[in-house]
Formats: sequence, structure tokens, C-alpha cells
Amino acid sequence: MCEAGTPNQFAQKLDNFIDGLTHKKENLIAVLHHAQEIYGYLPDNVQWHIAQKLDIPSATVYGVVSFYSFFTMIPRGEHVVNVCTGTACFVRGAEKLKEELESQLKIKAGETTPDNLFTLETLRCVGACGLAPVMIVDGKVHGRMQKPQDINEVLAKYRSEG
Repeated sequence: MCEAGTPNQFAQKLDNFIDGLTHKKENLIAVLHHAQEIYGYLPDNVQWHIAQKLDIPSATVYGVVSFYSFFTMIPRGEHVVNVCTGTACFVRGAEKLKEELESQLKIKAGETTPDNLFTLETLRCVGACGLAPVMIVDGKVHGRMQKPQDINEVLAKYRSEG
């Protein structure tokens, strides 16, 4: 999610990526994705830097960042836990899954644990309806998450990685 390094190293990685692009302005979304991989999120100063490097208004950068739900201006935890709230997951217990995660992590959806290990979010259908309800941790789908014990086991795997 977030690469290791110093702020200067982060900026250099981003600059190297941008400098390697033939068509800079047309690649705003790719630059934002890359920046978020490096920094873990897109704070104002990074958005401003991108605007300067691409020679576009900072309002344009902010508009794209705030429009697409993939981008975040708030730091996320080391592991991002998403609960699918699409129709199949909703019918099969997505709300209970979310509530159980909130209970186990001691945070609400949209928040990050005090140790910065987990961020809990919700999203619409992820296309894993046959496995409903599902939670996605760092892009990995975990299906049929209905028992508190199963949810705890998944979280424990990510806790032990830290």
C-alpha cells in the first residue's frame, strides 16, 4: 500500500515516474494511482506537486481525487478492509459483517485503528456474489464471512504479518 522510504525518496520516485511519461497531462489518473501507492494517500501537498509537474490547475487534480472513491486524502492503515454492500452481500448479511468488523477492530467504517494497522471501508458490488457476504483485505477476497470466528481468523492473519 505505502512504500518505505523518506519524504525525499517518495518525491523522487514520483518525479521519476512523471518524467518518464510521454504525455503527462493525459496520464493524471495513472500519476495519482502511482502517487497513492508511494504515499498511501494523496495529501494536499502531493496533489499540488502533481499539478505543478503536469502543468495543470491544482483544482483539476483535487476534482479527480475527490470524484473517484479509490483515491483518498486521508491516511489509511497498513491493511484496508472493505465490506461489500452490493445486493447479494447485503441480503446475505453485509451489515452484520460490517458491525462485527467494527466490534472486533473497535472502529467505525471510514476509520483507522489507533495502531494504523487496519482501515475499515465499505464499497459497492465487487462481483463475488456467489461468496456473499464478502470482505476484501488488501485486494484479497474472503467469502462467506458470517461467523465472528471466521472474521477473527482472517484479521489474525493480517495482524501476525505486522
